[in-house]
Amino acid sequence: MEQAEAFAPCHITGFFQIFDQSTNALYAGSKGAGVSLDRGVKTTVKVGKTFADPLQVSINGLISNSASVSERVANDFLLRFDKMRNSKIVIEHQVGVPIGTGFGTSGAAALSSALALNEVFSLGLSKTEAAQVAHVAEVECKTGLGTVIAETVGGLEIRVKPGAPGIGEIKCVPAPENAIVVCLVFGPLSTRRFLSDEETRGRVNELGGKLVEKLMGDSSISNFMRLSRQFAEHVGLITDRIRCVLNEADEASFVCSMPMFGESVFAIVERESLGKLKKIFLKYGSEQQIVISGIDFEGARLLR
Repeated sequence: MEQAEAFAPCHITGFFQIFDQSTNALYAGSKGAGVSLDRGVKTTVKVGKTFADPLQVSINGLISNSASVSERVANDFLLRFDKMRNSKIVIEHQVGVPIGTGFGTSGAAALSSALALNEVFSLGLSKTEAAQVAHVAEVECKTGLGTVIAETVGGLEIRVKPGAPGIGEIKCVPAPENAIVVCLVFGPLSTRRFLSDEETRGRVNELGGKLVEKLMGDSSISNFMRLSRQFAEHVGLITDRIRCVLNEADEASFVCSMPMFGESVFAIVERESLGKLKKIFLKYGSEQQIVISGIDFEGARLLR
């Protein structure tokens, strides 16, 4: 079987504002800010000839019937390109972080799938055009709004105009090479549910856009973390477990917040502070619940 591999970084959103009223999903999205991780989703797409069971998706070695966004990407390509028909398409995702806990895994899976499908079938799309397919799939599946454009670019970003790659606009924020993203993961929260909940949407949009303007005025990592925390407090999804960690981190002068959306705690620290923050996290969770990552500055890319 022919194959291609691509990688997309996972991504934590600190705060955002919803723009999903456009009838064209390319123009839907979010303003906001977040950070891409050097841990992400590596996707291998293998292609052969068959008429039976034409599409198969696996996640970390297990066949999946719930990979709706990746399936949507593949089906969108199949509708557009006759040369893909009558092919057996196997999409294999290796996900380097816990799924559904605020790391943008669905966007990374969609984006890496789009890049690998474009490559293995020699479809001739640019990176931006392939990424637009992933963006539309994620918006229409209600699993994210601004994740794909952020993961396409990488780094610490401010999304200043909503929309898909090539339509939305991003300002990249300088970040030191030794910056480390540290997360304590308790469990999942449903992005689809919160993006459909009118009360949550109201709180998100009440503050998210204002924080974008504040970060544009001072785009330091410390201000990003402060604004992310302000947003998490305002949206009101902080659980008791998260609150305990935040309180102790505050006492130790670490500004932590909550990824949107996951029952998790995150901070961006310098490498020399990692041990101290990790010690706090270990009081509330196990080593296996802690995710430590550098910042990915390249964005999504083909591997071979």
